Amino acid sequence: MKSSNATPPVHCQMMIRRPINDVFQAFIDPAITTNFWFTQSTGKLEQGHTVRWTWEMYGVSAEVFTQAIVANELIKIEWGKPKTTVEFKFSALSSDKTYVEIINYGFVEEGQDLINQVKDNMGGFTTVLDGAKAFLEHGINLNLIADKFPAIDNKGK
Repeated sequence: MKSSNATPPVHCQMMIRRPINDVFQAFIDPAITTNFWFTQSTGKLEQGHTVRWTWEMYGVSAEVFTQAIVANELIKIEWGKPKTTVEFKFSALSSDKTYVEIINYGFVEEGQDLINQVKDNMGGFTTVLDGAKAFLEHGINLNLIADKFPAIDNKGK
């Protein structure tokens, strides 16, 4: 029996040593986000609007619809094929520490396809949080997304 409610969500989290507004803006504003996640965006996230995120190194893009934004608390988007929901939750731990949770749910796949999707999303969102932490805390772009699946030299070199 197929039921997306029975599928546990992907849930990743990380503390980032920056004020909550800085961290929240890093996920809203592509001028910042492109330093640790996608390489291009057609605009900032705005509630009720769709943007396109592109990962040029892979020749891949995604339509991202922003369902909800609550300043410094929540970004809720819908994306993918088939579509899933992603919630980015922000909590201030102190004036200079923010806890970020990424929760992805609504999977419709079954069996091995579901396992692969959950595994890929868990790894991907963990990598995004790791990259965000490095960039926001230290100003370093670790190229984590670009290096996750490097191009393979067909000549074996």
